[in-house]
Amino acid sequence: MKPRIFEVFDYVLFFPVVLLIIIGVFFIYSAGVDSNGISQSTEFVKQIIFAGSGLILMIVTALIDYRKLKEHAWKFYVALVGLLLFTIFYGKAANNATSWLGIGGFGIQPSEFCKIAFILFLGSFLDKTALMEEKTRFAITLLILVVPFGLILIQPDMGTASVFIPIYMAMCFAAGIPARFIMAFFSFGVLSVLFTIFPTLESTIIQKSLAITNIFTNLKFRFIVVGVTAFIALIGVIGFSIYKTRYYYWISYVAIILALALVASIPMGKVLKEYQVNRLIVFLNPDLDPQNLGWNLNSSKRAIGSGNLLGQGFLKGSQSHGKYLYGANTDFIFSIISEEIGFVGSFVVIMLFFVLFIRILYILKKTTDIYGYYVGSGILFMIFYHFMINVGMAMGLMPITGIPLFFLSYGGSSLWTVMICIGIIMSINCRRLDFDAV
Repeated sequence: MKPRIFEVFDYVLFFPVVLLIIIGVFFIYSAGVDSNGISQSTEFVKQIIFAGSGLILMIVTALIDYRKLKEHAWKFYVALVGLLLFTIFYGKAANNATSWLGIGGFGIQPSEFCKIAFILFLGSFLDKTALMEEKTRFAITLLILVVPFGLILIQPDMGTASVFIPIYMAMCFAAGIPARFIMAFFSFGVLSVLFTIFPTLESTIIQKSLAITNIFTNLKFRFIVVGVTAFIALIGVIGFSIYKTRYYYWISYVAIILALALVASIPMGKVLKEYQVNRLIVFLNPDLDPQNLGWNLNSSKRAIGSGNLLGQGFLKGSQSHGKYLYGANTDFIFSIISEEIGFVGSFVVIMLFFVLFIRILYILKKTTDIYGYYVGSGILFMIFYHFMINVGMAMGLMPITGIPLFFLSYGGSSLWTVMICIGIIMSINCRRLDFDAV
């Protein structure tokens, strides 16, 4: 029996999604209005078109049996990786990154759609390799991650690349990859970034010369330290093999992570652009450059603070309409919402997201299909990461990374991506009834 559309449709998912999109359209319109109340942008019209087509994509995806995608997931992955490679050489530059493909005013961002391909393929691999040896399985998942992550980082689009990390960690955790492997990966990533920006951190935040900085500025000294940590790791491995004591295991565990992070920070220093490093530094102290890099962060916090309980009123935000807040329709959409409809309005927005998260969690808890569970976990953490980083960024709790707020921020590629993902979640939910594929 093929599912009828009303059986496929999940209204608990549908209503918060539609409400968030409607709110987004209103405030994208508001972001384009100047201090004289005159609209200077037609982006809200484009967003309506994106929303309408996105709803169609969601319904079509919900009608397709997601289980049929498992065998073809690798094709989507290869195609999108190829498209990412093509974008690096022939893409259009925007916001300091060559991440767009298109003709004239129409364009798509392949890295957004690559999130879907990555989730489907990683879920397929994890589902098929449950009995594979743990280390081999983990190593292959890392390779699946590194290819799109590296290509997006080269563009360079650090914000979009970072989204793949929580997706990967959530799906690996759901698949039973040992926590020590996942934490080693996470610690390696955090330390690599920290080691890369440490010299800038010392000169701007600490403002004091430290002897340890020589490790990160003197290549010869760095390799000496890498050699020492590698030797300590070797001792730990030998000690563990002889005495079988966890003490030696954890010595080698920590030493290997430190050594690899020190080595990785060398090429990362070449990949990360100066403005990306400065974004991380300004996050720690926005007052270091209040007229330039810290301007948006300070303006965003002023906008949120000025909203008070009920806001300044729709189309009456002083920061956004005075053009003090750059990217009010994209990166800082939450700031203009908070400024114009206040704490009450922003609380409603947050609650709509939490209804969405709770519903997806409920669906994942009820599904009996392992592949659906893995895919749904990746989608949940993708949406949650976008929410957490974007809202935190607007409040000054997270560094500015250029990550849009799904459903609300202006942009066709991000909206289509998340609508397809919601369609997949709907498909997972209705296939609990064991419908045949469409």
